[in-house]
Amino acid sequence: MHLRRPTPPRVDDENDVYNIIPIHNLVADHPSLRFPEVRAAAAALRSVGDLRRPPFAPWQSHYDLLDWLSLFFGFQASNVSNQREHIVLHLANAQMRLSPPPDNIDTLEPSVLRRFRKKLLKNYSNWCSYLNLRSNVWLSDSRSRNSPSDHRRELLYVSLYLLIWGEAANLRFVPECLCYIFHNMAMEMNKILEDYMDENTGRPFLPSISGENAFLNQIVKPIYETIKAEVDNSKNGTAPHSAWRNYDDINEYFWSKRCFEKLKWPIDTGSNFFVTGNRGKKVGKTGFVEQRSFWNLFRSFDKLWIMLILFLQLAFIVAWEGTPYPWQALGSRDVQVRCLTVLFTWSALRFLQSMLDIGTQYSLVSRETKRLGLRLILKSVVAAGWIVVFSVFYTRIWNQRNNDRGWSRAANARLVSFLVVVVVFIAPELLALALFIVPWIRNFLENTNWKVFYLLSWWFQSRIYVGRGLREGLIDNVKYSLFWILVLATKFLFSYFMQIRPLIEPTRALLDLRNVNYEWHQFFRNSNRFAVFLLWLPVVLIYLMDIQIWYSIYSSFVGATVGLFQHLGEIRNIQHLRLRFQFFASAIQFNLMPEEQLLNAKGTIKNKIKDAWNRLKIRYGVGRPFKKLESNQVEAYKFALIWNEVIYTFREEDIISDHEVELLELPQNDKKDPKSYWEIRVIQWPCLLLCNELLLALGQAKELVDAPDKWIWYKISKSEYRRCAIIEAYDSLKHFLLAIVKYESEERSIIRTFFQEIDQLIEMEKFSRNYKLSALPKIHEKLVHLLNVVLKPGKDADRVVNALQALYEAAIRDFLGDQRDNDQLKADGLAPRQTVSGESLLFSNAIDLPPASNEGFYRRVRRLHTILTSRDSMQQVPENLEARRRIAFFSNSLFMNMPHAPQVEKMMAFSVLTPYYSEDVLYSKEQLRTENEDGISILYYLQTIYASDWKNFLERMRRQGMTSERELWTDRLRDLRLWASYRGQTLARTVRGMMYYYRALEMLAFLDSASEMDMREESQQMALIRHGENMDVSSSDRSPSRTLSRASSSVSLLFKGHERGTALMKFTYVVACQIYGSQKAKKDPRAEEILQLMKNNEALRVAYVDEVPSGRDEKEYYSVLVKYDQKLQREVEIYRVKLPGPLKLGEGKPENQNHAIIFTRGDAVQTIDMNQDNYFEEALKMRNLLEEFKASYGIRKATILGVRENIFTGSVSSLAWFMSAQETSFVTLGQRVLANPLKIRMHYGHPDVFDRFWFLTRGGLSKASRVINISEDIFAGFNCTLRGGNVTHHEYIQVGKGRDVGLNQISMFEAKVASGNGEQVLSRDVYRLGHRLDFFRMLSFFYTTVGFFFNTMMIVITVYAFLWGRLYLALSGVEGSAMANANNNRALGAILNQQLIVQLGLFTALPMVVENSLEHGFMHAIWDFITMQLQLSSVFYTFSMGTRGHYFGRTILHGGAKYRATGRGFVVQHKSFAENYRLYARSHFVKAIELGLILTVYAAYSPVARGTFVYIALTISSWFLVVSWILGPFVFNPSGFDWLKTVYDFEEFMNWIWYRGGVFARAEQSWEKWWYEEQDHLRTTGLWGKLLEIILVLRFFFFQYGVVYQLGIASGSRSIAVYLFSWIYVIVVLVLFIIIAYAREKYAAKEHIYYRLVQFLIIILAIIVVVALLEFTSFQFLDIFTSLLAFIPTGWGLISVAQVLRPFLQRTTLWDTVISVARLYEIMFGVIVMAPVAVLSWLPGFQNMQTRILFNQAFSRGLHISQIVAGKKQSKDL
Repeated sequence: MHLRRPTPPRVDDENDVYNIIPIHNLVADHPSLRFPEVRAAAAALRSVGDLRRPPFAPWQSHYDLLDWLSLFFGFQASNVSNQREHIVLHLANAQMRLSPPPDNIDTLEPSVLRRFRKKLLKNYSNWCSYLNLRSNVWLSDSRSRNSPSDHRRELLYVSLYLLIWGEAANLRFVPECLCYIFHNMAMEMNKILEDYMDENTGRPFLPSISGENAFLNQIVKPIYETIKAEVDNSKNGTAPHSAWRNYDDINEYFWSKRCFEKLKWPIDTGSNFFVTGNRGKKVGKTGFVEQRSFWNLFRSFDKLWIMLILFLQLAFIVAWEGTPYPWQALGSRDVQVRCLTVLFTWSALRFLQSMLDIGTQYSLVSRETKRLGLRLILKSVVAAGWIVVFSVFYTRIWNQRNNDRGWSRAANARLVSFLVVVVVFIAPELLALALFIVPWIRNFLENTNWKVFYLLSWWFQSRIYVGRGLREGLIDNVKYSLFWILVLATKFLFSYFMQIRPLIEPTRALLDLRNVNYEWHQFFRNSNRFAVFLLWLPVVLIYLMDIQIWYSIYSSFVGATVGLFQHLGEIRNIQHLRLRFQFFASAIQFNLMPEEQLLNAKGTIKNKIKDAWNRLKIRYGVGRPFKKLESNQVEAYKFALIWNEVIYTFREEDIISDHEVELLELPQNDKKDPKSYWEIRVIQWPCLLLCNELLLALGQAKELVDAPDKWIWYKISKSEYRRCAIIEAYDSLKHFLLAIVKYESEERSIIRTFFQEIDQLIEMEKFSRNYKLSALPKIHEKLVHLLNVVLKPGKDADRVVNALQALYEAAIRDFLGDQRDNDQLKADGLAPRQTVSGESLLFSNAIDLPPASNEGFYRRVRRLHTILTSRDSMQQVPENLEARRRIAFFSNSLFMNMPHAPQVEKMMAFSVLTPYYSEDVLYSKEQLRTENEDGISILYYLQTIYASDWKNFLERMRRQGMTSERELWTDRLRDLRLWASYRGQTLARTVRGMMYYYRALEMLAFLDSASEMDMREESQQMALIRHGENMDVSSSDRSPSRTLSRASSSVSLLFKGHERGTALMKFTYVVACQIYGSQKAKKDPRAEEILQLMKNNEALRVAYVDEVPSGRDEKEYYSVLVKYDQKLQREVEIYRVKLPGPLKLGEGKPENQNHAIIFTRGDAVQTIDMNQDNYFEEALKMRNLLEEFKASYGIRKATILGVRENIFTGSVSSLAWFMSAQETSFVTLGQRVLANPLKIRMHYGHPDVFDRFWFLTRGGLSKASRVINISEDIFAGFNCTLRGGNVTHHEYIQVGKGRDVGLNQISMFEAKVASGNGEQVLSRDVYRLGHRLDFFRMLSFFYTTVGFFFNTMMIVITVYAFLWGRLYLALSGVEGSAMANANNNRALGAILNQQLIVQLGLFTALPMVVENSLEHGFMHAIWDFITMQLQLSSVFYTFSMGTRGHYFGRTILHGGAKYRATGRGFVVQHKSFAENYRLYARSHFVKAIELGLILTVYAAYSPVARGTFVYIALTISSWFLVVSWILGPFVFNPSGFDWLKTVYDFEEFMNWIWYRGGVFARAEQSWEKWWYEEQDHLRTTGLWGKLLEIILVLRFFFFQYGVVYQLGIASGSRSIAVYLFSWIYVIVVLVLFIIIAYAREKYAAKEHIYYRLVQFLIIILAIIVVVALLEFTSFQFLDIFTSLLAFIPTGWGLISVAQVLRPFLQRTTLWDTVISVARLYEIMFGVIVMAPVAVLSWLPGFQNMQTRILFNQAFSRGLHISQIVAGKKQSKDL
C-alpha cells in the first residue's frame, strides 16, 4: 500500500470503499442505513445553507460542513472522511439512546448535539476559565438556542475540534496545546461566520492558514519538530530528564497566558518556545523538573515521613522513661515538655523540604516565573525562622524551670506562650483538617478560578491546571479514613510495644558499657554510640516499612468483606450450580435482557427498591420463578438460545466434548421433522441436572406403593429436577414409541390408547390404584434394553421388535393393576384385533426406524437414555477445569449486582484497541514441529498440557470428515495451527476473543426484537446445524460472507438482517499493527495471517504506519486504516492521514495506541493487550458494563471502568501458577479494595474500559514521554485522577490475560515494572498526587504504587543492616563484652525481635489465601497454599523480592530503565548457566555471596554464634534468602540439576568468560561486552549517583579491617599499623598479577619457556615468604585461608570503585588490569554459584524431584513430564 500521493484516499472502483457506514451513499444497501438516526446525522452535516463559500476551490453540491472547514483551514481529505463517519456514527448512536425518542426521527435532536458539544469541549471550557479567557465558542443565549444557525454552529465547533484532534498526531499527548490551537482557529471561524472584513485588505476575512495540508504543515509540524528535537537531545533517554523537555513540559507551557504572548497566532516560529538544544534563549522545563534522587520519595510524600519520624521521636522519649505503659510516663510534666521537641523536628523537616524544592526546581525560575523563585526562597527562610523561634521559646521554658527548680507558675506561663507559638505553626494543618472534614468546600475553593482564592493558596501550593478539587464525597471520606485509622493504630501500637520499648534496655546497657575489650583499633574508645546506632538501624528501617505489612493484612479482610457483599464465589462448582440453575433463566432474563421500561420511570427510589427486591427473589429463589418460565415460552426460548450458544462456544473452543454438549445443552424442537419434534410439557433442563433423578423417583415409588397419587406426586415434586425428569421421560417415551412405529399401523393405535388411558387416570388421581407401581423397575429395565438396541450402530430390526414385544408384555402382564384377558384388552384397544400368528410377533411389520442421518431424533433418544440410566452425580462434568471455572463464574456473575441491560440499539457504542508490533499471529507449521534440545516440540507440549482439549479437537476433526491424524499436517493444517495458537499468547487468540463482542451483540440484537414465533419457527435448525456435518467452527476456509468470526453461529441462522447493522454501529475492533506496511513489503508471513484475520472478522480493522519514500533520503509517514472488503474480496485502504514525521518519539506502545485512536469509534474504548483473551459468555455482559458510565460513584461519574482479569497461564508450570496466583490476588482483591473503599484505583494495564471522549480531550489513553513514562499504563490512571476523573472496579465481568511463565521472563517483567516504578518516583504526576490528595488517600496511593517497591527494597536493606550490624558488633568485641556484662537473655531477645518482622513478611501472602478462600472455599485455599510451599513458592517470592528491590533502587539512583521484551512463549527449555549468570549476577548472585560471606565470618568470630541453636535462630531467614537467591534460577530451570547439562553449562560459561570477541560481539558471546553493558547505568548517572555508589562500595573494605586483627600474625596487636601493613599484601598481589600478565603478553606466544620461568620464580618466592613468616612471626597456616575472607572483598571493592571512575581510568594502562582482575572475580563467583548446583546434580534422584516440583500442576493434568524432559516421546502418527 505504498502510495506516493498523500491525499485523498485511493479512487478506482473503490468509490464504495468505506469503514463502517457508507455515508457517501445513503441509498446503498447497507443494514446500518435503515436507521433514520444515521440519515438525520448525515443530513445535519450537509446543512451548509447560506454559509460563505471558501474562495480557494469551486464549491460542489455534495460538500458538507466538514468540507467547508477543510477548504478554509487546509485539513487533509482523509482526515475529513474519517471524522465525518466518526461524527455521524456518534450522533446517530446518541440519538438512538434518547428516551423517549424525539418527535421527528428524521432530524437531529438539538439536545443530542448540545450534550456532545459540552462533553467534547469541557476541557477547553475549563482551560479558558483557568486562564481567565473568554471562550471562543459563541452561541446565542439559551432561550433562542434551538435556532438552525446555532445548531449548525455547534456542529461546526465539534467538527473543528475533531478535525484538529484527528490530524494532530503526536500533539494528541499535549491536550492543552490542542485547546490553544482550537481557541485561535475557532476565533477565525467565528470571524468568517460573522462576516468580518479583513482590516488590511478590506475583503472578507480569511483564516491565517489555508491551502492543501496547511494545518499539518503550518500548525502541527513546527510543534512536532520541537518535540522531536527535544527527544533527540535526550540521547535516546539517557540524558538527565532535567536537560530536555518532554511531552508534559510542552503541554504545561500552555497552562499560562505566556503562550499567547510568545507564540502568537498565526504561530510565530521565531518564538523562544521553538528553540532547542543549547542555542540562545530557550524555554526550559515547565511546571516541574524531574531530578534523579532518593529524596524524591521524601519530597512527594513528606506528610507520611513527617508522621513516621515524629511518632518515632515521641515513642522514644516516652519509652526511655521505662514505664510499662506510655500514659504513665506522660503523667510527668518533664516528659510532656520533652515531647514538645517534636516541633523542632517538624520545622527542620519543613526546612529540608524547602531546601529540596530549591535544589530540584531552581531551573524552573526564569524572568517569566519570578514569583515561583520568590516563593521557593521565602519558604526556606520562614522554615528556618520557625526553627529559631522554637529554639528561643523552648530554651526559655527550661531556663525558668531550672531557675525555679520545679514547674512554677512562671515556668508554666512560658510553656503556655510556647504552645501559642505552636498553634500558629500548625494553623495551616488545622485549616486543612477542617477542609478535610467538609470536602466540598475545598473542592469549590480549588475549582473556582477567583484571584482572591489564588492569592490565599499561593503560599501553600503552586497554581497548576490539574490536581484541583480532588476531594471525595463525605461517605467515601469516612470509609477510607476509618480503614487507615485502624491500620495506623495497629502499626503504632505494634511499633511501640514490640519494636521500640524492648530496645531501650539493651540500648542503656550498651551506652553504660565500660572497659570494652576491643578486638581492633577503636577510634572512639569511650563511646558505644555507633554500636547503638547499628542496633537501632534495622529496627528503624522496619518501623519505616511495616505499614506495608499491616496494609496487606487489613486490605485482605476488607477486600474479602467487599467481595462477600458483591456475592463473589457463591457458585464455585457444578454442585452449587445445580442448586441455583432453576433460577438461572430468571437471572439471565433480569440481567441480560432489556426490560420494557416505562418512560422516565428510571432511577426513582421506588424503582430502585423494586429492583433490589427482584434481585433478592432471584438470588434466593423466592416465588419459584421457574413456574413462570414454563408458561412464558418466549423467556424459555431466549434462555435456551443464550445457554446453548455459550455451550456451543465451549465446544468450538474444544474445552468440552460432543457428549458433554449433549449433557449440558437445553434441547430444541424441530417442527419440520415430526419424528424429532417431541412436545415436552416442562423445561428440558440439561441432562447434567437430571442425572440419577429418575432412578431416585423409582425408588420412592417402590416405597410408596400404597400411597395415594397426590401424596406420591407431592413427595416427588419436592425436587424440581425430579418432577421435570419424570414428566420429560414420560412425554419422551410416548413420542419415541410413536416415532418408531409406522403411521397407519394398528400397533400405533395400541400405543396411543395405552398412553391416553394413563393420562386419564393421572388426571383423575387414580393412577396408583389401577397400576402396580412395583412393576415400574421391570418396565424401566425393558425400556432401557429397547433404547440400547435402537442406539446400536448396526440396527437389527428383529432385535428391535423383540425388545418392543418384551416391553409390551411387561406393560400388559405386570403393570396393569387388574389382570385383563385378551378380549378385554381388545375391547380397550390394548391388543390387536386379529390374533397374531405364532411365528410373527406383534410389532414385526410395524417398525419404521428413522435413518441414521436423522441426528435430531437420535439425540432425543440418547437424552432419554441418559435420563433413564445415569447413576453418578456427574460432578466431574465437564471434565475440563477451565470449562468448569467459566461456567461457575458466568453463572455466579448473573446473581451479582449489575446495571440493567439496555436494548442493543440503545446501548453505548464502544471500540476495542490492541497495540501490536511483531509478536506471533498464528503458530507456523515449523514452530509447532521444531523440537528443542530435549526433543520437545510446542505441539507435543500443548498436547500433554491440554490433553482433554486435544482429545476434543480430534473428535471435532473426525466429525468433520478427517480419517487419519496425518491429515492434520496436510488438509487440516490450518485447524491444527489455530488450535495451538488459541492456547498460546498469540494475536489470533486475542482477535478471536474480542470478536466475541460482535457475535454477542448480533445475538442480543436478534433477541431484543425476536418474537416467540421467530424463535420457535427457526430454532429447530440449531440442533441440525450444530450436529450435522456443518458443526465446523474454526475451519479457516469458511465462506467469508458470514459476519461472524467463524463459519456460522446457530443463532445467526435466525437473524433477520438488521442485527449485523446494529452490531457494526455499536462495536469496532482496531488492531494497531504498527509495522504492518513493512511486513507486507517484506512478504512477512505475519502480514498474510493478519490479512486472514481481517478476512474472517468483519468488524476488525488494522491501523498501521506507512513509510513512503519521497525524494532523496526522505520519507513521508502516514497513519493508514485498512479492512478486508467482502465484496471486492481483497484488502482495501479506508483512510490515509499524513503524519508530520516518524511516529515514535516517546515510548513505543503509547505512540502506537495514539496513532490508531483516531480510527476508534463509540463512547468507550477498551484497551486490550496482545496477550489477552475474551469469552463469549462474558461478552454478553458488555452492554451492562457500559451502563456503569451513567452511574455516579461517590461525587463523580466513572471515567475508567476497571475490569477483572483471569490469568489463563497458571496451568503451564508451578512457576506460572505462583505468578498467576500473585497476579490474580492483585487484579481481584487488590483492585477491589483500591476502588472501594480506598478510592485510589489507577489503570494498571488492560482490560479497563475508558470513557473515550473524556480521554481523547485530555491527553489520550497513556503517557508517552521517553523513559519517565516507561510504565505507560499507570500514567493514564494518574492523569485521570489528577484531572478529576474516577476509576471504578467491576467483578461481574472478566477478560482473560496471559502472564510470563519462565523464571527469566518473569524476572525481566518484574525488572521492567520495578524500573518503571523507579521512574515514577521522579515524575510530576506522583509528586502532584502526593501533595494534592488528602492524607489518607495519599497513604493508599503510596503503599499501592511506588511505596510497595520502596518497601520491598527496604526489606532487603534491613537484612543488610541487620547482618552488617551483627558483624560489626562481633568483630569489634562489643558483642562479647555486652554478653559478659549485661543480662544476656534480654539483649538476645531484643536482637531476635528484629528478626521477627522479617517472618511477618509471610503476611504479604495473605491476600492470595483470602481471595482464594473467598472464591474457591477455605479448605481449597489452604490446600493450595500448602502445595505452593511444597513446590518452593517461598523461594520464588524471595527471589522476586530481590529482583524488584535491585531494579527499583538502581533506577532511582542511576536511571537506566528500559523496555524489556519478555517474549510470550512456553518455557520448557533448559536455560544455560551462562544465560542465568548474565541475568542474575548483579541483582542476586553477588549480593547473596556477600551476605553468605558475612554470615560465615559472623559464625567464625561471634561469641553469640557459638551456640548452634542461637546462631540458627538468629540467621535462618538470612540463610534462606542467600540460598533462594543463589539456587532460585536453577530450581526453576527445566533440567536444572541434570549432571550432563551442568557439565556442558560450565564449559560454555568458561568459554564465554574467556572469549575476547571483536567490535561486533554481543553480550551473549563475550563476557567483556556484557561487563561493559552492566556498567551502562554508571555512565549515565549524575555526580551524586557516582558518589553514593562509591560510599556504598566502601563496605567491602570493612571486611579487611575487621578480619586482619583476628589473624595469628597480628598476635593480638590493636595498633592501626596492623591494618595499614595489610595493604602491603594487596599491593604485592597486584604487582605480581601485573608481572604475570606482562610476562604472558610478552612471552606466552613465542618464548613460552620464559613465561613458565616467571611463573616458577613467583611460586618459589611465595613459598619462601610463607616459610619465613611461619618461622619468624606469629603467622599460622590457617591465616592463609582466613586472609582470603579479608582480601577478596577488598579486591571487589577496588574493582567497583574503578568502574565508577572508568572515565578517568579507561585511558590508562591500569584499566586492562582492572578487566583481568574482574574476569577472575567473575570466574570465582561462577564457581561459587555452580558448586551447590553441581553437588545437587551429582546426587541421585534430585533431578526427578526438581522436575516434579517444577511441573506438578501439569502432572495433575496427566503430563508425563519425565518422558517429556527425557525426550522419550512415543512414536506417534504426528
